[in-house]
Amino acid sequence: MKMNTSDNINIAAICPATEALGPGMRGAVWVKGCPFNCPGCIAPDWIPFQKAQLMHPDEVVDELFSSDNIDGITFSGGEPMLQAEGLVRVAQLARQRKAVNFICFTGYRYEDLINKPPSAGVTEFLHYIDVLIEGPYISKLNNGLGLRGSSNQRIIHISPRLTDYDFENCLRRAELHIRDGEILVVGIPSKNIESSMNLLTKSLYEEKVCNERP
Repeated sequence: MKMNTSDNINIAAICPATEALGPGMRGAVWVKGCPFNCPGCIAPDWIPFQKAQLMHPDEVVDELFSSDNIDGITFSGGEPMLQAEGLVRVAQLARQRKAVNFICFTGYRYEDLINKPPSAGVTEFLHYIDVLIEGPYISKLNNGLGLRGSSNQRIIHISPRLTDYDFENCLRRAELHIRDGEILVVGIPSKNIESSMNLLTKSLYEEKVCNERP
């Protein structure tokens, strides 16, 4: 399934500053729409191929750099490789501002991305990615460690820029961001706090709904 939004990117969420998705302070971009529908997905609301917020790459970069101290950018979703053409432009514009590094999560295997790209721009996008975290999420293989969701997923160092960071065994972090009345969970929760965060998010959402009722 292809999802090419032309010049615009179908954005699920943007976080201009997080320490939960890789080394250093990072901006994060989540796109909307994913073909994999992995059971237990941490972001089920972003699976459907529905229009969310269409943003031009310049707008995305402006929002990412609203925090001027980021060291890198992490792409996730949804499935970034179905919107690679727009994300290539984000990477290009970001590098013009600062020598940031790039991490990308994808459900596709690296070999498949090379041999049979699922959308326009994938090959060029891979040239910008420093670390690719690839493969579908399998809940029974979630060992609670590292930046990958489950142990079947591979950490591909396309460039040597982030080889000093232990992606497979680093402690997981998760952050709750509340922005414009919306609640965003950023990071990969460890097993022992995932259910607590889900309850907290639900409680905050219910409180928000109650407060908005006339």
